[in-house]
Amino acid sequence: MIVPVEQPERTPKAPRRLLWVVGVVAVLVVAAAVTTGAVVLNRATDPPAPAALPRDTVPVPLGERELCGLRLLVAVGADADMAVAAEALRDDPKARRVFTETKARAYERFKQLFADRPELLRSVTPDLLPAAVHLVPVAGIDVEAWANELRQRFPKAEKVDVLDPARIAAQLTTTPPPCPPSGER
Repeated sequence: MIVPVEQPERTPKAPRRLLWVVGVVAVLVVAAAVTTGAVVLNRATDPPAPAALPRDTVPVPLGERELCGLRLLVAVGADADMAVAAEALRDDPKARRVFTETKARAYERFKQLFADRPELLRSVTPDLLPAAVHLVPVAGIDVEAWANELRQRFPKAEKVDVLDPARIAAQLTTTPPPCPPSGER
């Protein structure tokens, strides 16, 4: 008599494959979650990009405006030279705003700033002060390099200075009010 030998039950191959597919999908999901987390954390620690403010480079008188942000000053000897420089700087892609200041307006501002020093006021006349072009740069510009470029471009300018309110404020004993992103008050 032949006795049948019991063979162990074979498990179908489909569940093994299904297990393998589920494992691969799980690994991919974990990898995607880790990558997403790294990107989100990286963006959270990066400083936000400065907002691009609109450019308006039509030269306008400085008037009563107070420029409190980073800017350049191009001082020239005469009002006519200031007007020529302002028009030339109008097309400079590094300029966001262009302001002009005549010798007479510079003298009026000087008198306001030094109203408590009459001896200084008596020693200064409008012809001693320069006419000036004030430039507010677009965000991200290396203002020191731009100042050097302007010194080359306007060799007859009395001076080209970078006016950095952060450096000036560091030397003051009082804290100035915050400056809006436009750089103007």
